[in-house]
Amino acid sequence: MRETLRVRALPAATALAVLFGSAALAVGTAAPAVADTSTPLPVQSSGDIVVDGVHQRVFVSDPTGGQVVATDYAGKVVGSVPSLPGAKGLELSPDSGTLYAAVPGDDAIVAIDTATVTEAERYPTGEGTDPQYPAWAGGKLWFGYGGAAQGNLGSLDVSGADPVVTLKQDGGWYAAPTLTSTPGAPNTLAAGIEGVSPISVAVYDVSSGTAKRTASGPNTDEYTASNLRDLALTPDGSHLVVASGAPYFHQVYRTSDLTPDGKYPTDSYPNAVEIAPDGTVAAGIDGAYSPDVWVYEPGAATAEHIYDFTNTADGTGAGSLAAGALAWAPDESHLFAVVALGTGGYALRDLNDVVQSPTSLTVNAPATATRAKELTVTGKLTSDAAFPSGATLTVTRTDLEFAAGKALAPVTVAADGTYSFKDTPPNGGPVTYTVSYAGDTTHESASAYDTVEVSRTATSLTLNKNGTTYAYGADVTFTAHLGTTYKNREVEIWADPYGSDKPNRLVKSGNVNSSGNLSVTLDLTRDTKLTAKFAGDLRSAPTSVTSRVYTKVQVSTTPSRHYKTKYAWNHTYYYFRKSVDPLFTTKMTYYPGREYRVEVQAYYGDAWHSGDKDYFELESDGVGAIELTGTPSTGVRFRLRSSYIDTDSGDNVNTTTHSSWKYFTFTS
Repeated sequence: MRETLRVRALPAATALAVLFGSAALAVGTAAPAVADTSTPLPVQSSGDIVVDGVHQRVFVSDPTGGQVVATDYAGKVVGSVPSLPGAKGLELSPDSGTLYAAVPGDDAIVAIDTATVTEAERYPTGEGTDPQYPAWAGGKLWFGYGGAAQGNLGSLDVSGADPVVTLKQDGGWYAAPTLTSTPGAPNTLAAGIEGVSPISVAVYDVSSGTAKRTASGPNTDEYTASNLRDLALTPDGSHLVVASGAPYFHQVYRTSDLTPDGKYPTDSYPNAVEIAPDGTVAAGIDGAYSPDVWVYEPGAATAEHIYDFTNTADGTGAGSLAAGALAWAPDESHLFAVVALGTGGYALRDLNDVVQSPTSLTVNAPATATRAKELTVTGKLTSDAAFPSGATLTVTRTDLEFAAGKALAPVTVAADGTYSFKDTPPNGGPVTYTVSYAGDTTHESASAYDTVEVSRTATSLTLNKNGTTYAYGADVTFTAHLGTTYKNREVEIWADPYGSDKPNRLVKSGNVNSSGNLSVTLDLTRDTKLTAKFAGDLRSAPTSVTSRVYTKVQVSTTPSRHYKTKYAWNHTYYYFRKSVDPLFTTKMTYYPGREYRVEVQAYYGDAWHSGDKDYFELESDGVGAIELTGTPSTGVRFRLRSSYIDTDSGDNVNTTTHSSWKYFTFTS
């Protein structure tokens, strides 16, 4: 017949009162650019700008103020010529001795002595002619004139004893055309109408003394520009560059037939263009939120310099470029601009403040490579501004031996910005190639890198005792064994006890002995994961290995309230009166939230049979107590044990551990 007993946990106070004793368990980045100068101008408006290289003066016309103002190259005013109502267009004589100003308000061309900055002569052009925009070509001074729907070309010849004004050279213009010429093509004259859409331009041959139109245009099926603001001839007269409000770049046309032949990229609202004697193109825009002037080598697709009108120290710099207000010094030592200031008024700006163009650099190395074998690294250097021919890049290789980097040979950039170089990495592991461009006056610096994982020889590393179970508090020696390596012989051993309250910690590090071993002895109180680590060296790969060992808990079960003990049936039995509820006290290694399991078995039919099997909370000092209640028959054999069951007892810090069985029986 099966006998059962009910298990009842006692309150903590009672449990403590019946203890026989307890033990406390310990639980454990190019140099900055030079700022350009900006000098206020005593003008009310900006019409045109001309540079006299002989006298090193800059002349600016003021249509609203009816004057021409002269400054030196530093921007200091050295003189002015008044009584020039509406004076806008200016032109310098080939010998730089005379500056010609078209004065529509007086129907005259006024000659100004550039040395004294005084009016030298006034040449009437005829009542109502309204002359504007002079240009020197074919030994004469040409000018556009005429009101709305009456535009025409005229010329002033001052080579003889008496000046000769010739009008009606080429009618049919909607208004007085803007003219431009170049000393390199002395008989070529180009013209265009400002402010109309689409633009209208023409080219003339004036070698005969009269204006012969040789081309009209633009001749294109593409988008035709609108709102012409400025135009300039290349030094050989083969191309005409125009600045129009749209499109947002400076267009280039052949003068032979006025068909498109390229462009200079800028930004919205182009309004000025000036070409230096060597063909360098200065292209400006009326822009508030972008650079203001781009400088291009002839025919280049990317700018050599970019200028942005930021504030100067005296607050006179910020503003926008006035229309047609760019001028080169003949020796190209200066590029001058008239700026309409945001605070009001105008300033003369000598452009030296080059905005460094953003530079992009890429590096492409193979993802993996074999040590001591040659590999190839490629990449590209790009920018909106052209790079100088023969630009070079610095290269640094960083590896396990040279953590600070080792300089390799400089690399020259090809014309298209690409580059490549070869290298043979002597060491394995991560190898980083850092490529850098130092920057220059027109380019920001740039740097980029790519990393190659270079092969290393596999390393043998072992750690013993994996899977072994030990008693609580056992002192266990663990040994890591390191195989052959190149140089490094250091090993680390880490111990990570189970449970979130115990950190993974380094318990031993050092060089292995002559047998390749490194050992450490630990006092085990929990299941523990041990890890041996080898960091690798120049030619040996890093590696690690783990070993998990399991640790039992300390657990005991002690009966009380019995009246005697007796050795019988090969065990010591505890005898209880039938009228007494037996008390069993469990002592176990404590862990927060831990429970212990109590299992009771009865013997009948020549075998032990399980009865109650319940979990009970362990007190904080590692003690628990239970009573057995019921009315069992006398003479029946029982046994009881307490156990820690991995995970089911509330944690996984230790491995499953059972106390010894305690045997007992009841009598009358």
